[in-house]
Amino acid sequence: MATVSATPKPLYITGKPDADKLLHTNGLALMIGMLLDQQVPMEWAFTGGYTIKQRIGHCDAKKIAAMDADEFVAMCCTKPAIHRFPASMAKRIYDMCTIIASEYKGKAENIWNDVEDAEELRKRLRKLPGYGEEKTEIFIALLGKRFGIRPKGWKIKAGEFSDNQPRSVADIYSAATLLKVRAYKQMQRANDLDKKDRPKR
Repeated sequence: MATVSATPKPLYITGKPDADKLLHTNGLALMIGMLLDQQVPMEWAFTGGYTIKQRIGHCDAKKIAAMDADEFVAMCCTKPAIHRFPASMAKRIYDMCTIIASEYKGKAENIWNDVEDAEELRKRLRKLPGYGEEKTEIFIALLGKRFGIRPKGWKIKAGEFSDNQPRSVADIYSAATLLKVRAYKQMQRANDLDKKDRPKR
């Protein structure tokens, strides 16, 4: 079983206390937030699970997997949509819920609750829709830093996201740290644009 440390400082992401609370009490909402965290603001992404719960009365993998896929996608596309690309992201959420329902007894938390080695956690996450290498590293850091879920070798598998530089959602626990992460991301984007604009030698 994954080692659980003393309770770290809680997440502070969405700007909505009820939405942030759901991230702490519902593993699927947390995973949906991480899945949606691309090409949209973090606040929007991590409110996704809360929005789904508000619309269908739950954020439950088994119940979502039992829904008609097209009906679920249509719900996610209803304005305000859960993402900039709501249809494709909704399909990923639906497919992830199907895997959780069939392989993890319908509980997202079962993906990490019985894990002793972070490599096993990495493998499980990488099999999920939308969880590429970087997103997997961030999620492992998120579990370790904000939830105290720290299987053996978690810092190695979290890569640079395990350090003390406020660089991802894993480092946000206050308004101040939210601003620091935003500033870091803006700096990274500026650096990336600068590299693209440099003349080739």
